[in-house]
Order: sequence, then structure tokens, then C-alpha cells
Amino acid sequence: MGLYKRGQTWWMRFSYKGKQIRRPTETNDKKLAEKIHHKVMTQIAEGKWFEKPLGADKTVRELLARYLSDHSARNKAPKGYLRDQSLAKHLNAAFGDCILSELSARPIAEYKVRRRNEGLAANTVNNELRLLSHAYNLAIREWEWADSNPVSRVSKEKVNNQAERWLTHEEEQSILALSPLWLREIVIFAINTGLRQDELIKLSWDRVDLFRRTLTILEQKNKGKDTLPLNARALDVLKARHKVRSIKSNLVFFNKESEPHDASNLRRSFYLYVEKAKVNKCRFHDLRHTFATRLVQAGVDLYKVQKLMRHKSPIMTQRYAHHYPESLRDGVETLDRISTFLAQSNKKEATANAVTS
Repeated sequence: MGLYKRGQTWWMRFSYKGKQIRRPTETNDKKLAEKIHHKVMTQIAEGKWFEKPLGADKTVRELLARYLSDHSARNKAPKGYLRDQSLAKHLNAAFGDCILSELSARPIAEYKVRRRNEGLAANTVNNELRLLSHAYNLAIREWEWADSNPVSRVSKEKVNNQAERWLTHEEEQSILALSPLWLREIVIFAINTGLRQDELIKLSWDRVDLFRRTLTILEQKNKGKDTLPLNARALDVLKARHKVRSIKSNLVFFNKESEPHDASNLRRSFYLYVEKAKVNKCRFHDLRHTFATRLVQAGVDLYKVQKLMRHKSPIMTQRYAHHYPESLRDGVETLDRISTFLAQSNKKEATANAVTS
């Protein structure tokens, strides 16, 4: 019997025109799977069975639904899963009824152009293409729903990953001077720790060690665990927050109801006082850029910045490593020191030669 089980589904394995064919029976009932297999064998014997390409009976909508349930929901953080749902919604609107084996690179390329013309950022368009491509790859490697990935033949949009915006000290002071105390503490803490907004909102006291002057981050993009040192400004914020700890919550930062700050409301409040301070084009995430940029400008090596930012690779860190001319001045001044040293050496040598002669 050419039946075997993968997960909860019974699969058929048989030979057709000298090739080994594997097809799902689409059932977890062994007796029904045996009947389906027997029917296929009869069709082959009678010359009535024709090989269908993988994905001929599956749509993109089914592919994305399985991707969300079997991969995204299980392997990604809630925020990542919600983002994937949003991306899949747009993909379904364009390709949901397409048969997997029939979708080609051309309509995907046309979709990419159309999305950019609608005003979407290049990175957003690329995220949609990446999700569809990843779903196809899983369909090929693990689910055997397809044998090729049409997205792999479509070029990605060019993205400018250079994070150009960070706050000057003057801009920071302008924002802090106008902000209410609760927001002022959050801004100072973000600039001096480099925490992402989600990490800051969820920060709890069991992850803070005031004696060691450290905090531990558990929920982050690389799913790791990092213990980070705290500088004096960040520590001052924590000490102030510790004096007003809520008996209803273990959170470091919380709203009037002792609940976590809503991310949208936090950004909205931040943008309000950024506008009042007449600071141009500053996002909440730019506070994290500011943290990294100031470290680099102060001469901290990129390896340490990478560890403090909790990046997987130095390439990611370099996006934040913005220099301004003064921070590079010591580099070119090295040439002055070399020239001075050589001139003094030559003068001493000339003097010595004159004495000996």
C-alpha cells in the first residue's frame, strides 16, 4: 500500500510513467485515504488519470490562510502576526482566487508597481512580496502544494535604509520642556536605553535591577534575552518611577488606570509635543535612532553599539551610525600627528648629522 502519513494527513505514493508521484489525499481518515488511493490506481490502469501540477487545486487564499495558521501564529510575536494578517489581506484582494500553479511573475510585478503608485512605501511593498514568497517556499519545502515560487523572479523595490533622523540635544530639551511629566520620563528613558516602543510599554519591575543598574529584555525581535546596563539619566527615571509604583500593576510606565500605555495614544501624545516644540519630522522610533547615533558620535565602537541595540549583525547597526564632521575630526588629525612626528624625526636626524660632520 502506497500510503503514508504526514502530520494528520494521509499521502499517496505511486509510480506514473516512470516517475514517483506523491499526492495528499486531503483526509486524516485511513479508510477513506485507501479508497482514494485505490481510485487513482484504477484510473492509472485505465489510462484515465492525468498528472496535475502541484498547486493545481489550491488557491493563494488557501496558501495564505495556512501560512497564517501554521507558521505566523505559531512562530511570530502577536504584533508580527497582526502585521502578517494585514499584509495577507492586501495579497488576497489581488491574488486570492488565483490557482497556485497558475500564478506567474508578471501579475506579481504589476501588483508591485500598482502598490507603489498608490503611495505605499517601498519597504511595505517588499514586506507583502516577502510574505507571499515565504508562503510559496513553505508550500514547496514542507506542504508540497507547489513546485516553484513565482515571487522569486520579481525584483524587490529599492529601499533607503539609512535612518537619517535623530534628535539634537537642543531639540530634545525643547520637547522635554513642553511635555508633561509622564511623557518626559518616557522620552528620557527611551533616548538613554534605545528601547523599542513595545519593549518600553511592557517593561515591568521584575526585569529591573536598581542595585546592579541593569534591566533585562525578554520580548524582542530576535527572541533572545539580554541584560543591559543603565546610565545615570535612565536610572534617575526608574528611581522616580519606583516612588510612585502602582499597587495594581507591576509596570514601570502606566496610564491613569494603572494599565499599559496604548501604543497609538503614546505616539499621538509624543507627536503633539514635538509639534508644539516646533521640531521637524520626528517619530517616536527616532528616539532609538538618537540613542545609537549619540553613542557613535561619542566614539563608542560599533560592536558595543550593536550589543546595546541588540542587533543580529553589524550591518543593521550601521543604519543608525550617523557621523557629523566633528566626530570624524580625530581621524584626519591623525595625519597631522604623523606629519609632525616625521618632521621632528627628520630635524633630529639632520641635527645629529651636522654634529658628527
